[in-house]
Amino acid sequence: MKTVVTFAVGCLLVGAARAQSSNGVVQWDIQKRKQPQDLRRLGRRNATYEEVISNEDARGGYFATCKLGTPAQDLTLQLDTGSSDIWVPDSSAKVCRDSGFRGCDLGTFNPSKSTTYLTVGQNEFDISYVDGSSSKGDYFTDVFEIGGASLSNMTMGLGIKTDIAYGLVGVGYALNEAIVGNTQETSSAYPNLPVNMMEEGLINTVAYSLWLNDLDASSGSILFGGIDTEKYHGELTRINIYPTQKLYTAFLVAFTSLGAYSPSGSDTLTSKSFPIPVVLDSGTTLSYLPTDLAMQVWKEVGAIYSSQLQLAVIPCQMQNSKGYFSFGFGGPNGPLINVTMDELVLDLTGGQPLTFNNGPYKGMDACEFGIQNFTNPPYLLGDTFLRSAYVVYDLVNNQIGIAPTDFNSTRSNIVAFASKSAHIPSATVAPDQSQVTDVPSVTSPAYSASPGFTDSAGVKGGAPGLPRAFGLAQICIVGISMTIALFSSSLV
Repeated sequence: MKTVVTFAVGCLLVGAARAQSSNGVVQWDIQKRKQPQDLRRLGRRNATYEEVISNEDARGGYFATCKLGTPAQDLTLQLDTGSSDIWVPDSSAKVCRDSGFRGCDLGTFNPSKSTTYLTVGQNEFDISYVDGSSSKGDYFTDVFEIGGASLSNMTMGLGIKTDIAYGLVGVGYALNEAIVGNTQETSSAYPNLPVNMMEEGLINTVAYSLWLNDLDASSGSILFGGIDTEKYHGELTRINIYPTQKLYTAFLVAFTSLGAYSPSGSDTLTSKSFPIPVVLDSGTTLSYLPTDLAMQVWKEVGAIYSSQLQLAVIPCQMQNSKGYFSFGFGGPNGPLINVTMDELVLDLTGGQPLTFNNGPYKGMDACEFGIQNFTNPPYLLGDTFLRSAYVVYDLVNNQIGIAPTDFNSTRSNIVAFASKSAHIPSATVAPDQSQVTDVPSVTSPAYSASPGFTDSAGVKGGAPGLPRAFGLAQICIVGISMTIALFSSSLV
């Protein structure tokens, strides 16, 4: 069973999309923009399909425009590796009739205008949200086009009673579909987008790779059915995805180490939760770690937890810090992904910045820090982590391929998976995954890296105490969608 959690913490800005497809792969490219724009379609190549998804710069997620129905209706939908259904807002939904910010300005679907629309599950689509929001309606089939690939019989959800103003393209495991959670029957699962693409012969296996590029980038992509060897540095390493109660429902991997590095030194950060079960989820804007580990990270960078905002904040000029964090996976000698501070310091507002009213940061603009805390597993590595990694999701072999991303790469070399059972091309397996429990003992770091984080950004004073007041005016709302399944915290 899954629960989709929708948080509101900023201003939703949506981007444009373009796509390209070819010989067994489908690529969905990413273009950054602040308002919806027209799509540019690319051609098919190399047995893969590629599609553009847009990175909006106020932390709202990654979006692309798809085509739905006959004749085609354009809708801009959020890409989400943490959920598994495509669902779209119905044109009759109340939220879509609102004239204000909450209106469905990313598009709606009108079933009566599609000659190929067919209801297949009346009132069976039902997702509830922990903040009280929800989307309910029918399951239906219709023509769906993404990245130049057209699927004539795609099962989707129609949000008739919904207070969410845009739909999603979920590309997770089929067992994470809403219908499975609602019926508690694995037999309820239907072929979702990546499965359907394989069954239609568009790609050779149920797999795709994700290149989000950096926070300020203008383009990136999701590539169905293959990898692009020019979008990462060094070795592409395979690590295991772990099941929950013997079923694969989410991209749960073993996070086994975290280091802090800056010009002043380095620290090994520890947690009683290691090895930490984390979900690699593009539908989550921030990253969420156990509280004891998150607090060490905050102290390293001088972040402050604001009870008013209910999140950790940091001076915006910390974007210029020379410090970084190194995330390790899959046990000793597993892959390492370095995340720099310019990927972790995010704007809080869509207008006038908030400022610190007192303390050592007095007068400085306040930004949101990209690593926050959770109290219970599963923990989430969202876009603030994923932008620094090239990630391949292999849903057949239940493995993740991961490597440091090549930011703003202009070259491409697409390699398709050879077959359904084939492993990730060019990837080697992490050698010591049986030793994921061999993690450092829990100790208090010396915080040798802390002065270097702040000094290199021109922020003096190190990790300060908590100021009591912020200028809280003009906080906008940004929708963050993330999927949390019910997991055991054990990875062995």
